[in-house]
Amino acid sequence: MSKPNFKPYTSPAGGWGSAYSVANILIRQKVSPRNAALLLKQNKAVEGFACVSCAWAKPHPAKPLEFCENGAKATAWENTSQRCGPDFFARHSVTELLNWADFDLERQGRLTHPMRYDPASDRYQPVSWDEAFEEIGRELKAMADPNEVVFYMSGRASLETAYAFSILARMYGTNNLPDSSNMCHESTSIALPESIGVPVATVTLHDMKKMDGMLFFGQNTGTSSPRMLHQLQEARERGAPIITFNPIRERGLERFANPQSPAEMVTPKETVISTQYHQLQIGGDIAAIAGMCKALFDLDDQAIAAGSRRVLDVAFIEQHTHGFEDFERKVRGYDWKQLERRSGLTRGAMEAAARSYASCERVIAAYGMGLTQHRYGVQTIQMLVNLLLLRGNMGKEGAGILPVRGHSNVQGQRTVGITEKAAKAPADNLRRQFGFEPPSEDGVNTVEACEGILAGRIKGFVAMGGNFVRAVPDTLQMEPAWRRMRLSVQVSTKLNRTHLITGQVSYILPCLGRTEIDRQATGEQYNTTEDSTGCIRAWRGVATPAHEGLLSEPAIVARLAKAALAPNPKLDWDAWVADYNLIRDAIAESYPDIFHDFNVRMMEPGGFHRPLGVSKREWATETGKANFINPPSLSEDPDTEKGGHERRDVLQLMTLRSNDQFNTTVYGYNDRFRGINGTRAVIMMNRNDIGRLGLAEGDKVEAITVTDDGVHRVVAPLRVTPYDIPEGCCAGYYPECNALLPIWHHAERSKVPAAKSIPVKLRKMLHLTDRSSVPIEPLPPAGAA
Repeated sequence: MSKPNFKPYTSPAGGWGSAYSVANILIRQKVSPRNAALLLKQNKAVEGFACVSCAWAKPHPAKPLEFCENGAKATAWENTSQRCGPDFFARHSVTELLNWADFDLERQGRLTHPMRYDPASDRYQPVSWDEAFEEIGRELKAMADPNEVVFYMSGRASLETAYAFSILARMYGTNNLPDSSNMCHESTSIALPESIGVPVATVTLHDMKKMDGMLFFGQNTGTSSPRMLHQLQEARERGAPIITFNPIRERGLERFANPQSPAEMVTPKETVISTQYHQLQIGGDIAAIAGMCKALFDLDDQAIAAGSRRVLDVAFIEQHTHGFEDFERKVRGYDWKQLERRSGLTRGAMEAAARSYASCERVIAAYGMGLTQHRYGVQTIQMLVNLLLLRGNMGKEGAGILPVRGHSNVQGQRTVGITEKAAKAPADNLRRQFGFEPPSEDGVNTVEACEGILAGRIKGFVAMGGNFVRAVPDTLQMEPAWRRMRLSVQVSTKLNRTHLITGQVSYILPCLGRTEIDRQATGEQYNTTEDSTGCIRAWRGVATPAHEGLLSEPAIVARLAKAALAPNPKLDWDAWVADYNLIRDAIAESYPDIFHDFNVRMMEPGGFHRPLGVSKREWATETGKANFINPPSLSEDPDTEKGGHERRDVLQLMTLRSNDQFNTTVYGYNDRFRGINGTRAVIMMNRNDIGRLGLAEGDKVEAITVTDDGVHRVVAPLRVTPYDIPEGCCAGYYPECNALLPIWHHAERSKVPAAKSIPVKLRKMLHLTDRSSVPIEPLPPAGAA
């Protein structure tokens, strides 16, 4: 790791910076030239593989190079020549590895053998697949209650794996099927059905081509979904305004140079992405949207007085919506000073945004976890829907709501049954198909799983991908509680910290990666995924597997099912593994409205979209219409709003990801766009806050959560780093700052961890000591200053 340095990055997103970053990751992961050529197959439907990284839509026809910087990093990460096998585990104890940083753990390379933790030697030791499944099955059968076991899924696995995993869990007797959606877009899944009757985006790539304006809230496309920048660039080139609301200025929403354009690579040409960029306070989105709505009512009043065209889409509102009068009364009653104070924006800024929005006929509103990860995340999304409804921007070409999902199939796995809610499982179809009685009580979501582990109610955890212990809140409380569990089974491609927080019986089961050839009894298998726009496609791995002994994820699920469940005459797990077409036939039978003729339609050029009644202005809500829903408060985090300006010693911390990571996977220590290189142990602050708190750039501080629950939460040492962020706000990296986030600090109703607004105090450190037990980066030598 290079010596930390802090130098503002002046170039646009994309461009040569992106090209150099791709080259560096290929070298860093020791990817062979043959495997580097895999990038030519990335996001190429049917005869290529779906990116392991983000869930952004894949255009058809695809560009020759249909990958972005982060997608290339994900492919390089999976196709490294490094291997992490029995020899590695023989050399290193678990206690030793606990002091390694995330980056160092994962860069050991691909896992190659099933491993079982041996407490006597404090090491993982190799075990045969047969032995592993036999003991895991025995442990699962020995549980007193099926609800003592959690079946967790990350967003990486295919639709086929997700469906099979959901059947395994329900046949076992539980709906304990939390997933990574619980930590990001569960707020969407609650908010949108109440407002418009669907839980997903209402737009496609076709709509992106037809929009003439866009609103962006709390989403960093340059890091989280860089391929989306191509659609934004096209929109700007045809004159569409893009209005952005985000506490931090993110380079991908400021300027972009297309690395696939020779002209833009050899000239200074670049595209300005956001025509307006509003740096609101953390938690100020509801107030900012309310201000825009209030300004729209004022503009509509002026239009009526002048006898000109109305600003509100009155015909749409009257025919297709419910609750407008109450909403109008609520918004008109807001005071501008109140809106300014809550949002951190001026009245002029909100009026400018409203006027630009009113000038467009077809507007898409995109958002990310900057909206979902607040106490009132559900209500914030519904407020954004209200703004769209005022001008009829729902259910017409080029307009609608666009939650930008994170992991590549996180939306799709929900579509095929990964949910803790019993009512969302097709119980009647499952009963008919497989002859068993699906469990009727709700299971646990991610936060509830954590609560169950802390309380000792959860005794077994089977994870299909992910790095659960590292990803969830309250890290320092979760780790010791995890060690008290009886069983921990992790299906993974690389070593991560969750493997090192062992239960009484702990297994690592290595699996094929998505980029790799999945050869079963009937030949090479296709897998399918669903992207952020509800498009479902077939893909096929093309890389040679990292080790000949690796099993596919569906094969692992099937072996677990055979070991833990009684035989079922209506389900042949071996046949499913031999031919994934049979899994897709079962999916189609369980979910016929979406997946009828699945095996045929998945091969269609460009795939097929799940049906959305909203596109026809059909509203599957209780009222039969799109609903205006009033927010309960102008603050997204009413229980922590007394931070920043109102309590001068408390800052509101938001966690964020660097340009050199994806979820909990850290590719390196350089956050290029933010000019932070060689370290992740930083806290980004407004210069005025640094001065008034008596700090200086470079000081080392402890970040301490301000709560009254009696738990001391601290992360340190963090370097004070000036950054362009509103006063009273600060930012630190995820997942390192998860130790500051209480498990109970989550969105109402959706229980998404409220990681975008954590009240903290900062305390200057006189000596370099790390109060956190979770390494942020390699620790300095003993005695180092």
